[in-house]
Amino acid sequence: MPRVKRGFKKKNRRVKVLKLARGYWGARSSNYRTAKEAVEHALMYAYRDRRARKRDFRRLWIVRIKAAAQLNGLTYSRFIQGLKKLNIELDRKVLAELAANQPQTFGRIATKVKDAVA
Repeated sequence: MPRVKRGFKKKNRRVKVLKLARGYWGARSSNYRTAKEAVEHALMYAYRDRRARKRDFRRLWIVRIKAAAQLNGLTYSRFIQGLKKLNIELDRKVLAELAANQPQTFGRIATKVKDAVA
């Protein structure tokens, strides 16, 4: 069986990993073996946290809506129940934006919801 030296293929693979590891601390940016491990972990965390970010934002929106609903004399669950009853199809992102930046508009929605729930 002929001998295989892997010249440029091996170099290209190493260069790719070291390029991804640029800016890492110590040997993680220059030593191939260490850099490969660091890059592998970083890519796993990036993949995981792209999904976690969606959950984190939803949690933040719910907290903001809850705070604004309580200012208008409603609980979060009653507020969402009233929205569904009135067929108001605003998602939590939009509701949180209204609660934070336009409290008067959110208050008008909350008043309608309060009447529907009561």
